[in-house]
Amino acid sequence: MKPPGWDEFLQEIIHDYDLHGKLKEVFFVRFAYENWRKSDLEIWELAEAASHETYKKQMTQIYSYFAKDKPKGCPELDPSSKGPGKFQILREWFKDIKYPDWQNAIADSSPALPQFKASVTQADQSIYIPRPPIETDCLQEIVKSGSLIRIKAPEKTGKTALIKLILNQVKTSNYQTVYLNLQTAESAMFSSLDKFLRWFCANISRELGIKPQLDDYWDEELFGSLVSCKTYFQSHLLEQINQPLVLGLDNLDRVFDYGDIAQDFLPMLRYWHEEANNLPVWQNLRLIIANSTEVYIKLDANQSPFNVGRQIKLPGFTLEQVNILANSYQISEVNPPALQSFLTNLIELVGGHPYLVRLALNALQDTKISPEKLLTDAPTQGGIYASHLRHYWNNLQSSPELIEAMKLVVNTTSPVKLEPAIAYRLESMGLITLMGDEARPSCPLYQIYFQDNL
Repeated sequence: MKPPGWDEFLQEIIHDYDLHGKLKEVFFVRFAYENWRKSDLEIWELAEAASHETYKKQMTQIYSYFAKDKPKGCPELDPSSKGPGKFQILREWFKDIKYPDWQNAIADSSPALPQFKASVTQADQSIYIPRPPIETDCLQEIVKSGSLIRIKAPEKTGKTALIKLILNQVKTSNYQTVYLNLQTAESAMFSSLDKFLRWFCANISRELGIKPQLDDYWDEELFGSLVSCKTYFQSHLLEQINQPLVLGLDNLDRVFDYGDIAQDFLPMLRYWHEEANNLPVWQNLRLIIANSTEVYIKLDANQSPFNVGRQIKLPGFTLEQVNILANSYQISEVNPPALQSFLTNLIELVGGHPYLVRLALNALQDTKISPEKLLTDAPTQGGIYASHLRHYWNNLQSSPELIEAMKLVVNTTSPVKLEPAIAYRLESMGLITLMGDEARPSCPLYQIYFQDNL
Protein backbone atom coordinates (compact mmCIF):
# COMPACT_ATOMS: atom_id res chain seq x y z
CA MET A 1 0.00 0.00 0.00
CA LYS A 2 1.28 3.44 -0.94
CA PRO A 3 2.47 5.35 2.14
CA PRO A 4 0.16 8.35 2.78
CA GLY A 5 1.63 11.55 1.41
CA TRP A 6 4.49 9.76 -0.36
CA ASP A 7 4.43 12.12 -3.37
CA GLU A 8 4.50 15.15 -1.06
CA PHE A 9 7.41 13.54 0.80
CA LEU A 10 9.36 13.11 -2.44
CA GLN A 11 8.72 16.76 -3.31
CA GLU A 12 10.12 17.73 0.08
CA ILE A 13 13.24 15.61 -0.54
CA ILE A 14 13.70 17.27 -3.95
CA HIS A 15 13.50 20.67 -2.25
CA ASP A 16 15.77 19.77 0.71
CA TYR A 17 18.50 18.25 -1.47
CA ASP A 18 18.23 20.95 -4.13
CA LEU A 19 17.59 18.69 -7.11
CA HIS A 20 16.96 20.71 -10.27
CA GLY A 21 15.99 20.33 -13.89
CA LYS A 22 15.97 16.84 -15.38
CA LEU A 23 17.45 15.30 -12.22
CA LYS A 24 14.34 16.35 -10.32
CA GLU A 25 12.06 14.71 -12.89
CA VAL A 26 14.07 11.48 -13.05
CA PHE A 27 14.25 11.25 -9.25
CA PHE A 28 10.48 11.67 -8.86
CA VAL A 29 9.72 9.00 -11.47
CA ARG A 30 12.29 6.50 -10.14
CA PHE A 31 11.17 6.73 -6.50
CA ALA A 32 7.43 7.02 -7.15
CA TYR A 33 5.71 4.25 -5.21
CA GLU A 34 4.09 2.75 -8.31
CA ASN A 35 7.55 2.39 -9.91
CA TRP A 36 9.38 0.70 -7.02
CA ARG A 37 9.33 -2.71 -8.65
CA LYS A 38 9.97 -1.59 -12.21
CA SER A 39 13.32 -2.14 -13.87
CA ASP A 40 15.64 0.65 -14.99
CA LEU A 41 14.86 -0.28 -18.58
CA GLU A 42 11.19 0.57 -17.92
CA ILE A 43 11.97 3.67 -15.88
CA TRP A 44 14.17 5.49 -18.37
CA GLU A 45 11.32 5.59 -20.87
CA LEU A 46 8.86 6.78 -18.21
CA ALA A 47 11.34 9.49 -17.21
CA GLU A 48 11.69 10.51 -20.87
CA ALA A 49 15.47 10.31 -20.71
CA ALA A 50 17.30 10.67 -24.03
CA SER A 51 18.62 7.11 -23.76
CA HIS A 52 19.21 4.35 -21.26
CA GLU A 53 22.84 5.44 -20.94
CA THR A 54 21.77 9.04 -20.27
CA TYR A 55 19.36 7.78 -17.62
CA LYS A 56 22.12 5.80 -15.86
CA LYS A 57 24.35 8.87 -15.77
CA GLN A 58 21.51 10.92 -14.34
CA MET A 59 20.89 8.32 -11.62
CA THR A 60 24.61 8.35 -10.76
CA GLN A 61 24.38 12.12 -10.30
CA ILE A 62 21.27 11.70 -8.12
CA TYR A 63 23.00 9.12 -5.89
CA SER A 64 25.87 11.56 -5.37
CA TYR A 65 23.44 13.98 -3.68
CA PHE A 66 22.69 11.32 -1.04
CA ALA A 67 26.17 9.81 -0.65
CA LYS A 68 27.26 8.71 2.81
CA ASP A 69 29.99 11.37 2.89
CA LYS A 70 27.44 14.18 2.47
CA PRO A 71 26.13 16.00 5.61
CA LYS A 72 22.58 14.70 5.11
CA GLY A 73 23.57 11.57 3.22
CA CYS A 74 22.45 7.97 3.53
CA PRO A 75 24.97 6.14 5.78
CA GLU A 76 24.97 3.01 3.60
CA LEU A 77 25.05 4.60 0.14
CA ASP A 78 28.36 4.52 -1.71
CA PRO A 79 27.82 5.95 -5.22
CA SER A 80 31.12 4.47 -6.43
CA SER A 81 30.00 0.91 -5.76
CA LYS A 82 29.02 -1.25 -8.72
CA GLY A 83 25.74 -3.06 -9.19
CA PRO A 84 22.04 -2.26 -8.97
CA GLY A 85 21.74 -2.21 -5.18
CA LYS A 86 22.01 1.56 -4.77
CA PHE A 87 18.37 2.14 -5.63
CA GLN A 88 17.18 -0.42 -3.05
CA ILE A 89 19.47 1.06 -0.38
CA LEU A 90 18.26 4.61 -0.95
CA ARG A 91 14.61 3.58 -1.28
CA GLU A 92 14.69 1.69 2.02
CA TRP A 93 16.44 4.61 3.73
CA PHE A 94 13.74 6.95 2.48
CA LYS A 95 10.97 4.58 3.56
CA ASP A 96 12.32 3.56 6.97
CA ILE A 97 14.16 6.71 8.12
CA LYS A 98 13.41 9.89 6.17
CA TYR A 99 9.68 9.33 5.58
CA PRO A 100 8.84 8.76 9.31
CA ASP A 101 10.92 11.83 10.18
CA TRP A 102 8.94 13.84 7.62
CA GLN A 103 5.63 12.56 9.00
CA ASN A 104 6.62 13.56 12.54
CA ALA A 105 7.69 17.02 11.36
CA ILE A 106 4.36 17.51 9.59
CA ALA A 107 2.47 16.43 12.72
CA ASP A 108 4.51 18.79 14.92
CA SER A 109 3.86 21.76 12.63
CA SER A 110 0.14 21.10 12.26
CA PRO A 111 -2.32 23.11 14.34
CA ALA A 112 -3.53 21.32 17.44
CA LEU A 113 -7.17 20.37 17.07
CA PRO A 114 -9.09 22.16 19.81
CA GLN A 115 -12.32 21.14 21.44
CA PHE A 116 -14.69 23.61 19.84
CA LYS A 117 -17.12 25.24 22.22
CA ALA A 118 -19.53 28.08 21.66
CA SER A 119 -18.30 31.32 23.13
CA VAL A 120 -21.62 33.00 23.70
CA THR A 121 -21.27 36.25 25.58
CA GLN A 122 -23.91 38.31 23.77
CA ALA A 123 -26.89 37.63 21.55
CA ASP A 124 -25.66 38.81 18.18
CA GLN A 125 -24.69 37.46 14.80
CA SER A 126 -21.04 37.05 15.80
CA ILE A 127 -21.77 34.10 18.06
CA TYR A 128 -20.43 30.89 16.57
CA ILE A 129 -22.23 27.65 17.35
CA PRO A 130 -20.09 24.59 16.54
CA ARG A 131 -21.58 21.79 14.46
CA PRO A 132 -19.26 18.86 15.18
CA PRO A 133 -17.48 17.17 13.56
CA ILE A 134 -17.40 19.82 10.81
CA GLU A 135 -14.88 22.13 12.50
CA THR A 136 -12.43 19.34 13.35
CA ASP A 137 -12.80 17.81 9.88
CA CYS A 138 -11.94 21.16 8.30
CA LEU A 139 -8.84 21.67 10.43
CA GLN A 140 -7.62 18.14 9.76
CA GLU A 141 -8.01 18.80 6.04
CA ILE A 142 -6.54 22.30 5.86
CA VAL A 143 -3.16 21.25 7.30
CA LYS A 144 -2.61 18.89 4.36
CA SER A 145 -0.31 20.15 1.63
CA GLY A 146 -2.22 21.75 -1.23
CA SER A 147 -5.60 21.02 0.34
CA LEU A 148 -8.91 22.40 -0.91
CA ILE A 149 -12.13 22.66 1.11
CA ARG A 150 -15.46 23.30 -0.63
CA ILE A 151 -18.33 24.73 1.43
CA LYS A 152 -21.63 24.86 -0.41
CA ALA A 153 -24.75 25.83 1.47
CA PRO A 154 -27.70 28.25 1.10
CA GLU A 155 -27.39 31.89 2.12
CA LYS A 156 -27.07 32.73 5.81
CA THR A 157 -26.34 29.21 7.00
CA GLY A 158 -22.85 29.87 8.41
CA LYS A 159 -20.37 29.59 5.54
CA THR A 160 -18.59 32.87 6.31
CA ALA A 161 -18.44 32.11 10.03
CA LEU A 162 -16.88 28.71 9.35
CA ILE A 163 -14.25 30.15 7.00
CA LYS A 164 -13.25 32.77 9.54
CA LEU A 165 -13.12 30.18 12.33
CA ILE A 166 -10.69 28.05 10.30
CA LEU A 167 -8.54 31.07 9.43
CA ASN A 168 -8.40 32.25 13.04
CA GLN A 169 -7.47 28.80 14.26
CA VAL A 170 -4.57 28.19 11.84
CA LYS A 171 -3.17 31.65 12.59
CA THR A 172 -2.18 30.29 15.99
CA SER A 173 0.13 27.80 14.24
CA ASN A 174 2.03 30.41 12.21
CA TYR A 175 -0.02 30.03 9.05
CA GLN A 176 -0.60 33.05 6.87
CA THR A 177 -4.28 33.66 6.15
CA VAL A 178 -6.30 35.77 3.73
CA TYR A 179 -10.08 36.17 3.65
CA LEU A 180 -11.34 37.51 0.32
CA ASN A 181 -15.03 38.13 -0.24
CA LEU A 182 -15.74 38.37 -3.96
CA GLN A 183 -18.86 40.43 -3.21
CA THR A 184 -16.53 43.32 -2.36
CA ALA A 185 -15.36 43.56 -5.97
CA GLU A 186 -17.14 46.32 -7.85
CA SER A 187 -18.66 45.46 -11.21
CA ALA A 188 -15.90 47.26 -13.12
CA MET A 189 -13.41 44.65 -11.89
CA PHE A 190 -15.26 42.02 -13.94
CA SER A 191 -14.91 43.86 -17.24
CA SER A 192 -12.15 41.46 -18.33
CA LEU A 193 -10.26 38.43 -17.05
CA ASP A 194 -7.03 40.43 -16.82
CA LYS A 195 -8.58 43.21 -14.73
CA PHE A 196 -10.23 40.72 -12.39
CA LEU A 197 -7.04 38.71 -11.85
CA ARG A 198 -5.06 41.86 -11.15
CA TRP A 199 -7.69 42.88 -8.58
CA PHE A 200 -7.52 39.37 -7.12
CA CYS A 201 -3.72 39.40 -6.74
CA ALA A 202 -3.52 43.00 -5.52
CA ASN A 203 -6.05 42.40 -2.75
CA ILE A 204 -4.35 39.23 -1.56
CA SER A 205 -1.01 41.07 -1.53
CA ARG A 206 -2.52 43.87 0.53
CA GLU A 207 -3.97 41.42 3.06
CA LEU A 208 -0.54 39.79 3.41
CA GLY A 209 1.14 43.15 3.91
CA ILE A 210 3.19 42.68 0.74
CA LYS A 211 3.56 45.55 -1.69
CA PRO A 212 1.83 44.66 -4.96
CA GLN A 213 4.34 44.59 -7.80
CA LEU A 214 2.10 43.29 -10.52
CA ASP A 215 3.89 44.97 -13.42
CA ASP A 216 7.14 43.15 -12.58
CA TYR A 217 5.49 39.79 -13.28
CA TRP A 218 2.57 40.62 -15.56
CA ASP A 219 2.50 40.62 -19.36
CA GLU A 220 -0.96 39.94 -20.71
CA GLU A 221 0.09 40.32 -24.33
CA LEU A 222 3.13 38.04 -24.18
CA PHE A 223 2.17 35.38 -21.61
CA GLY A 224 -1.55 35.86 -21.05
CA SER A 225 -3.40 36.72 -17.84
CA LEU A 226 -3.51 33.21 -16.33
CA VAL A 227 0.22 32.60 -16.66
CA SER A 228 0.96 36.11 -15.38
CA CYS A 229 -1.30 35.53 -12.39
CA LYS A 230 0.32 32.19 -11.56
CA THR A 231 3.83 33.63 -11.94
CA TYR A 232 2.99 36.53 -9.62
CA PHE A 233 1.38 34.28 -7.04
CA GLN A 234 4.21 31.77 -7.07
CA SER A 235 7.25 34.04 -7.34
CA HIS A 236 6.10 37.17 -5.51
CA LEU A 237 3.76 35.75 -2.84
CA LEU A 238 4.31 32.05 -2.08
CA GLU A 239 8.10 32.10 -2.34
CA GLN A 240 8.33 35.31 -0.32
CA ILE A 241 6.18 34.23 2.62
CA ASN A 242 7.63 30.67 2.54
CA GLN A 243 5.02 29.25 4.92
CA PRO A 244 1.51 27.80 4.58
CA LEU A 245 -1.04 30.26 3.22
CA VAL A 246 -4.74 29.56 3.74
CA LEU A 247 -6.83 31.51 1.25
CA GLY A 248 -10.55 31.73 2.00
CA LEU A 249 -12.62 32.76 -1.03
CA ASP A 250 -16.14 33.65 0.07
CA ASN A 251 -19.16 34.17 -2.22
CA LEU A 252 -17.37 32.50 -5.10
CA ASP A 253 -20.71 32.45 -6.95
CA ARG A 254 -20.22 36.17 -7.68
CA VAL A 255 -17.97 35.13 -10.54
CA PHE A 256 -20.63 32.78 -11.97
CA ASP A 257 -22.42 35.83 -13.42
CA TYR A 258 -19.41 36.52 -15.64
CA GLY A 259 -19.12 33.43 -17.81
CA ASP A 260 -15.99 34.42 -19.72
CA ILE A 261 -14.11 35.03 -16.47
CA ALA A 262 -15.53 32.02 -14.65
CA GLN A 263 -14.49 29.64 -17.43
CA ASP A 264 -10.85 30.61 -16.86
CA PHE A 265 -10.76 31.53 -13.17
CA LEU A 266 -12.44 28.39 -11.80
CA PRO A 267 -10.15 25.95 -13.69
CA MET A 268 -7.21 28.09 -12.52
CA LEU A 269 -8.14 27.32 -8.89
CA ARG A 270 -8.26 23.61 -9.74
CA TYR A 271 -4.86 23.87 -11.47
CA TRP A 272 -3.29 25.65 -8.49
CA HIS A 273 -4.64 22.95 -6.16
CA GLU A 274 -3.09 20.23 -8.33
CA GLU A 275 0.25 22.04 -8.66
CA ALA A 276 1.00 20.88 -5.12
CA ASN A 277 1.75 17.49 -6.70
CA ASN A 278 4.40 19.03 -8.95
CA LEU A 279 6.04 21.94 -7.15
CA PRO A 280 6.79 22.09 -3.40
CA VAL A 281 6.08 25.83 -3.24
CA TRP A 282 2.42 25.21 -4.17
CA GLN A 283 2.04 22.76 -1.29
CA ASN A 284 1.90 25.84 0.94
CA LEU A 285 -1.32 27.08 -0.67
CA ARG A 286 -4.49 25.80 1.01
CA LEU A 287 -7.82 26.87 -0.49
CA ILE A 288 -11.27 27.27 1.06
CA ILE A 289 -14.03 28.14 -1.40
CA ALA A 290 -17.63 28.89 -0.44
CA ASN A 291 -20.67 29.41 -2.62
CA SER A 292 -24.45 29.40 -2.26
CA THR A 293 -25.66 28.87 -5.79
CA GLU A 294 -24.95 26.01 -8.14
CA VAL A 295 -22.36 26.73 -10.81
CA TYR A 296 -24.21 26.86 -14.10
CA ILE A 297 -21.10 27.46 -16.21
CA LYS A 298 -20.19 24.39 -18.25
CA LEU A 299 -16.80 23.17 -17.01
CA ASP A 300 -14.82 20.13 -18.06
CA ALA A 301 -14.91 17.59 -15.22
CA ASN A 302 -11.10 17.57 -15.24
CA GLN A 303 -10.95 21.34 -14.82
CA SER A 304 -13.66 22.00 -12.24
CA PRO A 305 -12.67 22.85 -8.66
CA PHE A 306 -16.05 21.54 -7.48
CA ASN A 307 -15.24 17.83 -7.73
CA VAL A 308 -11.86 17.76 -5.96
CA GLY A 309 -10.77 18.36 -2.39
CA ARG A 310 -13.06 17.97 0.63
CA GLN A 311 -16.73 18.91 0.45
CA ILE A 312 -18.36 20.29 3.58
CA LYS A 313 -22.12 20.47 4.01
CA LEU A 314 -23.70 22.61 6.71
CA PRO A 315 -26.73 21.00 8.37
CA GLY A 316 -29.36 22.89 10.33
CA PHE A 317 -28.96 23.39 14.07
CA THR A 318 -29.95 20.56 16.39
CA LEU A 319 -31.96 21.14 19.57
CA GLU A 320 -28.76 21.00 21.62
CA GLN A 321 -27.14 23.67 19.46
CA VAL A 322 -30.23 25.88 19.54
CA ASN A 323 -30.28 25.60 23.32
CA ILE A 324 -26.66 26.80 23.48
CA LEU A 325 -27.63 29.80 21.37
CA ALA A 326 -30.82 30.45 23.37
CA ASN A 327 -28.83 30.53 26.61
CA SER A 328 -27.13 33.73 25.42
CA TYR A 329 -30.46 35.54 25.13
CA GLN A 330 -32.38 37.19 27.92
CA ILE A 331 -35.73 35.43 27.53
CA SER A 332 -36.93 35.46 31.12
CA GLU A 333 -40.61 35.85 30.24
CA VAL A 334 -40.82 32.24 29.00
CA ASN A 335 -40.56 29.48 31.58
CA PRO A 336 -38.04 26.68 30.80
CA PRO A 337 -40.54 23.93 29.87
CA ALA A 338 -42.43 26.28 27.56
CA LEU A 339 -39.16 27.48 26.03
CA GLN A 340 -38.07 23.91 25.30
CA SER A 341 -41.38 23.19 23.63
CA PHE A 342 -41.06 26.39 21.58
CA LEU A 343 -37.51 25.60 20.48
CA THR A 344 -38.49 22.07 19.44
CA ASN A 345 -41.39 23.38 17.36
CA LEU A 346 -39.22 26.15 15.92
CA ILE A 347 -36.56 23.71 14.74
CA GLU A 348 -39.24 21.61 13.07
CA LEU A 349 -40.76 24.67 11.38
CA VAL A 350 -37.51 26.13 9.95
CA GLY A 351 -35.42 22.98 9.67
CA GLY A 352 -32.87 24.31 12.15
CA HIS A 353 -31.87 27.09 9.72
CA PRO A 354 -29.35 29.18 11.75
CA TYR A 355 -30.48 32.58 10.51
CA LEU A 356 -34.18 31.84 10.99
CA VAL A 357 -33.55 30.49 14.49
CA ARG A 358 -31.69 33.69 15.41
CA LEU A 359 -34.50 35.85 14.07
CA ALA A 360 -36.98 34.01 16.26
CA LEU A 361 -34.83 34.35 19.38
CA ASN A 362 -34.29 38.03 18.65
CA ALA A 363 -38.06 38.52 18.37
CA LEU A 364 -38.72 36.75 21.67
CA GLN A 365 -36.12 38.87 23.42
CA ASP A 366 -36.93 42.26 21.90
CA THR A 367 -40.71 42.20 21.51
CA LYS A 368 -43.72 41.22 23.59
CA ILE A 369 -44.78 38.54 21.13
CA SER A 370 -45.66 35.20 22.68
CA PRO A 371 -43.96 31.99 21.48
CA GLU A 372 -47.31 30.63 20.32
CA LYS A 373 -48.15 33.70 18.21
CA LEU A 374 -44.63 33.84 16.76
CA LEU A 375 -44.96 30.29 15.45
CA THR A 376 -48.54 30.73 14.26
CA ASP A 377 -47.78 33.93 12.31
CA ALA A 378 -44.36 32.79 11.04
CA PRO A 379 -45.48 31.68 7.52
CA THR A 380 -47.68 34.75 6.96
CA GLN A 381 -47.16 38.24 5.51
CA GLY A 382 -47.34 39.67 9.03
CA GLY A 383 -44.92 37.22 10.67
CA ILE A 384 -41.30 37.72 11.68
CA TYR A 385 -40.09 36.04 8.49
CA ALA A 386 -42.12 38.23 6.11
CA SER A 387 -39.08 40.02 4.64
CA HIS A 388 -37.12 36.79 4.27
CA LEU A 389 -40.01 35.03 2.54
CA ARG A 390 -40.71 37.97 0.20
CA HIS A 391 -37.06 37.93 -0.82
CA TYR A 392 -37.42 34.37 -2.09
CA TRP A 393 -40.84 35.09 -3.58
CA ASN A 394 -39.28 37.90 -5.63
CA ASN A 395 -36.45 35.61 -6.75
CA LEU A 396 -38.94 33.06 -8.01
CA GLN A 397 -40.84 35.69 -10.01
CA SER A 398 -37.91 36.03 -12.40
CA SER A 399 -38.46 32.49 -13.70
CA PRO A 400 -41.83 30.93 -14.57
CA GLU A 401 -40.11 27.53 -14.58
CA LEU A 402 -39.02 27.99 -10.98
CA ILE A 403 -42.53 29.06 -9.94
CA GLU A 404 -44.15 26.02 -11.52
CA ALA A 405 -41.56 23.68 -10.02
CA MET A 406 -41.96 25.16 -6.55
CA LYS A 407 -45.76 24.94 -6.82
CA LEU A 408 -45.42 21.27 -7.68
CA VAL A 409 -43.08 20.59 -4.75
CA VAL A 410 -45.14 22.36 -2.07
CA ASN A 411 -48.52 21.05 -3.22
CA THR A 412 -47.53 17.40 -3.49
CA THR A 413 -47.56 15.18 -0.42
CA SER A 414 -44.68 12.99 -1.59
CA PRO A 415 -41.27 13.98 -3.05
CA VAL A 416 -41.29 14.87 -6.75
CA LYS A 417 -38.77 14.63 -9.57
CA LEU A 418 -37.74 17.89 -11.23
CA GLU A 419 -35.65 18.84 -14.22
CA PRO A 420 -32.00 18.75 -12.99
CA ALA A 421 -31.28 22.43 -13.75
CA ILE A 422 -34.44 23.57 -11.95
CA ALA A 423 -33.80 21.26 -9.00
CA TYR A 424 -30.26 22.55 -8.53
CA ARG A 425 -31.40 26.18 -8.63
CA LEU A 426 -34.11 25.65 -6.02
CA GLU A 427 -31.75 23.62 -3.83
CA SER A 428 -29.08 26.33 -4.08
CA MET A 429 -31.63 28.88 -2.88
CA GLY A 430 -32.31 26.62 0.09
CA LEU A 431 -35.99 26.15 -0.77
CA ILE A 432 -35.86 22.41 -1.38
CA THR A 433 -33.79 19.43 -0.34
CA LEU A 434 -32.90 16.63 -2.73
CA MET A 435 -32.94 12.96 -1.85
CA GLY A 436 -31.46 11.36 -4.91
CA ASP A 437 -33.48 12.77 -7.81
CA GLU A 438 -36.52 13.63 -5.69
CA ALA A 439 -37.28 17.05 -4.21
CA ARG A 440 -39.26 18.14 -1.19
CA PRO A 441 -39.58 21.47 0.67
CA SER A 442 -36.57 22.11 2.87
CA CYS A 443 -38.83 23.04 5.78
CA PRO A 444 -42.56 23.48 6.60
CA LEU A 445 -42.14 27.27 6.72
CA TYR A 446 -41.48 27.40 2.98
CA GLN A 447 -44.12 24.82 2.17
CA ILE A 448 -46.89 26.70 3.98
CA TYR A 449 -45.90 30.13 2.67
CA PHE A 450 -45.56 29.14 -0.95
CA GLN A 451 -48.73 27.06 -0.89
CA ASP A 452 -50.56 30.28 -0.02
CA ASN A 453 -48.63 32.71 -2.21
CA LEU A 454 -47.75 31.04 -5.52
